[in-house]
Amino acid sequence: MRKILVVLSIMMLLCSASAALAAAPIKIGGLFAVTGPAAFLGEPEKNTLELLVKEANAKGGINGSKIELVVYDTGGDVTKAVQLANKLIKNDRVSAIVGPSTTGETMAVIPIAEKEQVPLISCAAGIKITDPVKKWVFKTPANDHVAAEKILLQAARLKQKNIALLTVSDSFGSSGRDQLKQMAAKHGFRIVADEVYGPKDTDMTAQLTKIKAAKPDAIICWGTNPGPAIITRNVQQLGIKAQLYQSHGVASKKYIELASAQAAQGVMLPAGKLAVFDLLKKTDPQAKLLKEYNDSYKKAYGVEASTFGGYAYDGFQLIAQAVKKGAVTPAQIRDGIERGGSMVGVSGIFKMTPRDHNGLDLSAFEMVRIEKGDWVIVR
Repeated sequence: MRKILVVLSIMMLLCSASAALAAAPIKIGGLFAVTGPAAFLGEPEKNTLELLVKEANAKGGINGSKIELVVYDTGGDVTKAVQLANKLIKNDRVSAIVGPSTTGETMAVIPIAEKEQVPLISCAAGIKITDPVKKWVFKTPANDHVAAEKILLQAARLKQKNIALLTVSDSFGSSGRDQLKQMAAKHGFRIVADEVYGPKDTDMTAQLTKIKAAKPDAIICWGTNPGPAIITRNVQQLGIKAQLYQSHGVASKKYIELASAQAAQGVMLPAGKLAVFDLLKKTDPQAKLLKEYNDSYKKAYGVEASTFGGYAYDGFQLIAQAVKKGAVTPAQIRDGIERGGSMVGVSGIFKMTPRDHNGLDLSAFEMVRIEKGDWVIVR
């Protein structure tokens, strides 16, 4: 009898230990530019991740495991991003990181994620983040070349063959510039002007005066606010009639607000479907999710959800999908993301593979035009 009781006690202890292990919390880190010039990216990303974690934990967590979230503000600073990535991994012991917000920060953090073998899901768009593929690195915004192709396809439809480029001199801008130049040459476009501006420049009339003299059919601006908004106003001030295209880097109402509805009238750009979710066909596989995300975000924060916050949404869902299938350790989460199959997200329908750590194609974007201070889908 005594032996039976001892055996039962041991079994109960083992069951308790197993249950405790199964219910162990999973730590996720967030690195976002919540303050500084890129706050329009980082703030909605942080808000979104906090909202999703709160919602998941209210339902008992994922697979019975509560999510512990540790978020740091990089201020958009590369050095700070590196320091905080090290802190998340070595001090906070996170199993995965969502972020950073910008391409420059992400490129600086990648060596740390690779060395420490912790999955990093970037919220930045630069193609070099995942091309070539890096084992521990993924990203949720569609690649630059997808956005560039979307713009050039529209320009081709409108028979706009003479193109002027105006790109910002940071990692995002230089990556977009490279992709545009390669694709323009491949598809028979003629680049009649190729100008660059600085991230902190407050007037681009000098570059635009040169562009105006080149008489392009269209101008493609590649950057993130406030630069593109300033350029939009400068284009109007100089009376330039060429079609102005912006990149997906300004796909939020903040751009229209900064540029002014009048100056932005007629501007076209590739935007994630969240920007126009209420204009999508009901049969669109993303339509329901996009409405639900926007409603939840608006209820929590009093404003509409943005495409940028959607990048963090997708990062969390990629992790959650892996955890639902039993992933717990960083290595298991990494494998689960890479082999997760198709996943409907805010940014598109993801199909990650060992050869593609972005998993999005042209269907991730709708070409939109600004009319009377709002978006319309270009059909």
